[in-house]
Amino acid sequence: MTAEARDKVEWVVERPSDWGNIIALLGYTLPAIFVVGIIYFMLRQAQGTNNQALSFGKSRARMFTGDQPTVTFEDVAGAEEAKEELQEIVEFLKEPEKFISLGARIPKGVLLVGSPGTGKTLLAKAVSGEAGVPFFSISGSEFVEMFVGVGASRVRDLFDQAKRHSPCIVFVDEIDAVGRHRGAGLGGSHDEREQTLNQILVEMDGFNTDTNVIIMAATNRPDILDPALLRPGRFDRRVVLDRPDVKGREAIFKVHARGKPLAPDIDLALIAKATPGFVGADIENVVNEAAILAARRNRKSIIRADFEEAIERVVLGPERRSRLIQPKEKELTAYHEGGHAVVMRSLPNSDPVRKVTIIPRGIAGGVTWSMPEDDSAHLTRAKLKDMLAGALGGRAAEEIVFGEITTGASSDLQRITEIARAMVTRWGMSDKLGPMTFGKKEELVFLGKEIGEQRDFSDAVAEQIDGEVRSLVQEAHETALRILNENRHILDAVAKKLIEVETLDMEDFEAAYTGQPSTKPPTAEPVPSAPQPVPDRPAPAAGPTPFPVPSGA
Repeated sequence: MTAEARDKVEWVVERPSDWGNIIALLGYTLPAIFVVGIIYFMLRQAQGTNNQALSFGKSRARMFTGDQPTVTFEDVAGAEEAKEELQEIVEFLKEPEKFISLGARIPKGVLLVGSPGTGKTLLAKAVSGEAGVPFFSISGSEFVEMFVGVGASRVRDLFDQAKRHSPCIVFVDEIDAVGRHRGAGLGGSHDEREQTLNQILVEMDGFNTDTNVIIMAATNRPDILDPALLRPGRFDRRVVLDRPDVKGREAIFKVHARGKPLAPDIDLALIAKATPGFVGADIENVVNEAAILAARRNRKSIIRADFEEAIERVVLGPERRSRLIQPKEKELTAYHEGGHAVVMRSLPNSDPVRKVTIIPRGIAGGVTWSMPEDDSAHLTRAKLKDMLAGALGGRAAEEIVFGEITTGASSDLQRITEIARAMVTRWGMSDKLGPMTFGKKEELVFLGKEIGEQRDFSDAVAEQIDGEVRSLVQEAHETALRILNENRHILDAVAKKLIEVETLDMEDFEAAYTGQPSTKPPTAEPVPSAPQPVPDRPAPAAGPTPFPVPSGA
């Protein structure tokens, strides 16, 4: 191309698109942003893991403020002596100056001792509610984890929180989980648990008298606690919560019956008499079961029959009417349970027979239910011997009527062996061996108390113990056989009635035993149909017996 032609060419210059620049820029920056995001995410994860690791040493205690108490002494019934003891703690927390001015030292710790279900935790919450102070609650098992040193760290954190919120109450439930005797376990110790216990002891000693922090703990095994934990200056007070008597049970029934529509004829005093040995948790369960039964039967209020059925369900378990029983098995069970009932009724020291049934309940094929008339905590040798004979009545009836024995008496045999051995080795009721105890339960490695029994007697004494146990059982067996042979017509009458109606309450059994008409009044209100059939008459008012005799027959 010549120069002249080149000069005649028209040149056009266009501006490039902005999108190309943006795309190029993103191509450079996006990888960098992605890398930075990954690094940031990894740093956050590492930080969260670090915080989680550090949180192991934080206390797991749950804090309840005392501004609006949900539990007070009005909600605790059947433990009047315990409430009186703890009323002083409430006054200490409300008006500490009154005691400090007189030189009195505020108690540092209160140990609540009682059987399961007696209301130890409820009573501790009631103290906090009455005093209107914060309440820290933690279980003894929540201190110890798989990591070494966590338990002691949690104890320190718990007491630091308590000091910051003083006056307050720190409640440790089931303290025996960390407060057992030191020196037990593999290698002679359990380092983590002992470190936790040592830290608790140090923290309790570190409280000043003006800290106003009360440590409350609950246990049903005070015998296994470390002595250093129980000395004065740590747990100064020991409050025992026993099983309530009849007045206490009535008060507990009234507490749990609040807000529930009861029929006008309900007498809680009579129901309390029908539940000897029940604790607060049992009574709460009975009231709840009665309300459930009333709802299932489409009633607007809870009647007496509901309470009676609820007591039976709590003690014996629900009826299993759907189980098909063969006629031969039904006859065998009737004679087995009739043997129990006739022997018990014939012996002067046996508890009254409240109910006999061949309807399977729970895991038992039939049940003979006796109940003490009072709350006596002591058993005489004569009463224990009658209990042994009554328990062997079922097996004796099988021998007399069928000339054969079955496996139905397995639970009876296990129970009478335990009672007879306890009479000889624990209660000193053997004439040959005298008033002595034999065998000392020791704490073995790993698991705690009562895993084994150390023999503190010779082989010759062991033979004598076995002989005395065998003698007691044999004597009871002969007594049961004698009574049933002498009263064979009564046994036949009771068994025939059981085969006919399947369940005998107290009045029906007494009528079958004596041959007289039943004195039971007619049922005032029939029980309507329910998903689970129930008798059309009220069940006997009864409670747990110290010696129930369920049968597997």
